Amino acid sequence: MQFKHPELLYALFLLLIPIIVHLFQLRKFQKEAFTNVAFLKEATIQTRKSSQIKKWLILYTRLLLLAAIVIAFAQPFTSKSNAFNSKKETVIYLDNSFSMQAKGNQGSLLKRAIQDIIGHVPEDENISLITNDDTFKNTTIKAIKNDLLQLDYSSNRLTPEAALLKSNTFFSKQKNTLKNVVFISDFQQDTSEFAPKTDSLTNLHLVQLKPVNTNNIAIDSAYITETTATSIELKVLIKNSGEPIENLPVSLFNNEELIAKTSVAIKDQVETAFSLPASKIINGKITIDDANLQFDNSLFFNINKTAKINILAINAEEDSFLKRIYTDDEFHFTSTNENQLNYSIINQQHVIVLNELNSIPNALIDALKSFTNQGGSLVVIPSTDINLESYNQLLNHFGSHFNEDIQIEKRITTINYSHPLYSSGVFEKQVDNFQYPTTASFYNITSKNASSILKFEDGKPFLNQTKHTFVFTSALNTTNSSFKNSPLIVPTFYNIGKFSFKNPALYYTIGNENTFDVETSLQQDDIVTLVNGDINIIPKQQYFNNKVVINTSETPSTASIYAIKNKNDTIKNVSYNYNRDESALVYRNLSASKNLTVSDSVTEIFDSIKSDAKVNALWKWFVIFALALLIIEMLILKYFK
Repeated sequence: MQFKHPELLYALFLLLIPIIVHLFQLRKFQKEAFTNVAFLKEATIQTRKSSQIKKWLILYTRLLLLAAIVIAFAQPFTSKSNAFNSKKETVIYLDNSFSMQAKGNQGSLLKRAIQDIIGHVPEDENISLITNDDTFKNTTIKAIKNDLLQLDYSSNRLTPEAALLKSNTFFSKQKNTLKNVVFISDFQQDTSEFAPKTDSLTNLHLVQLKPVNTNNIAIDSAYITETTATSIELKVLIKNSGEPIENLPVSLFNNEELIAKTSVAIKDQVETAFSLPASKIINGKITIDDANLQFDNSLFFNINKTAKINILAINAEEDSFLKRIYTDDEFHFTSTNENQLNYSIINQQHVIVLNELNSIPNALIDALKSFTNQGGSLVVIPSTDINLESYNQLLNHFGSHFNEDIQIEKRITTINYSHPLYSSGVFEKQVDNFQYPTTASFYNITSKNASSILKFEDGKPFLNQTKHTFVFTSALNTTNSSFKNSPLIVPTFYNIGKFSFKNPALYYTIGNENTFDVETSLQQDDIVTLVNGDINIIPKQQYFNNKVVINTSETPSTASIYAIKNKNDTIKNVSYNYNRDESALVYRNLSASKNLTVSDSVTEIFDSIKSDAKVNALWKWFVIFALALLIIEMLILKYFK
């Protein structure tokens, strides 16, 4: 039992007054003489006995009466928490990620949770509610009812730790409040840990909603395996987390036209292939029919006309090895002698290779500085007899500096396997022993913030990268080096070329950092947009001389095919798909959670919160008790002789 005004309980000391009055009799009695003493003795004994009983009954009655009145004014109550003097704060986290599409006993997990919240939270109670992409702070269910009923599934997924941290930011800093976090989710298993720390100020209530079954079939991914002059082979990976399926239809659309259809038998996963014409632009969509999760039943992709990458080689040495690498199907390769260079074509290039020039003219140095500042890639291959001053005038712009020429044969033994040039499937595994290429001479180089791609056996760099500039420290002609005959030559130069202009991939995943380039010319204040019907998005972008670099992450938020537009002109199309991490319906085990309230029912949790916050006022009962004692005292005084 608790009291609203406990300070009034000091009035219980007033109970000493009736005790003093009853225990100390100050009244004097007058003596009378009687002849029959025996009769008087008997009457006196009986009177004294009945008087003592009456006196004690009245004393107890008055003590209880006064105590009941004092306690009634102190306003006693009972509660599971200190709720009488406390303000209640409730924050509800509602997980609206795609896994909440799964069906429970009463339909979709998300839609059922919304109905339970609307039905069991008082309409006018002040609450805060957050989802994966929306926040409703200090509001009421009545005010946000329509928003909740229209709440859709989100591709944005919060880890439980992040959602809990976000929820706690909505509480005030007042200490005399009852803080409740209601965490409604299916708690799908992921790589993050969930070990919430509880404290005495915040009550954490976990509601884990689970579907009636965990079956789901998903289109996991698609990729191109083979390209010929006439056809492209597209493979599709489909995964199943439920019962085996004997006949699953798989359809392929170009725009809205069905161009291919097949069926597969699937146990855990299966691949199927489609053959597409190589010369045709495809705005593709692959679909399956699965009644469980809907977000992973389709996958969008694009096969655009690939923009060729412009490569310019400025030569003082033969460049046949570059011509063999930069073939016409992917690259537009231009070769020129240093004395015949047309400076007007420099800004049209994506990659410029300085192929063993002895000296770099000042005009070319200035042009190359401007070129790299505009996002162009530069490859520097020195000759065996360079003009150090002219080279360093260029290299100093990138934080590098050539020193002395060292005439010692060295092997190239160290490969940076994590570097983008080699990390994307160039090597199946790290190679510790192969026929190392050698050089007869090289230049010592000093670099700031450079990444070493290839190193000599003594750890000195053979190939460095600073931003978009790649610097070899040795001449590559066959007299000085065997690098041209090494297997490393092709992936090194090929990937330098490919990375200089990132054509849009087959598709991108929403939520990832996605970067691609498009060829277009923009006037001042012009921008590139991503358009799909009524959706018009301005992505993060950077304009260079001959391309726009586009970066997306959280947007677009809807899976589809988007047109990349410069004003009203469509440059090409790009596809975005939802992340497939939620396709596997595997859940966390919360039964081992300590000091946490865990339930599978939204209704049960809110009923529990109401019960915890309920205040049972007892002062009326003490008033009734005082009145009853007053009546008892009156009856004793009147009828007890």
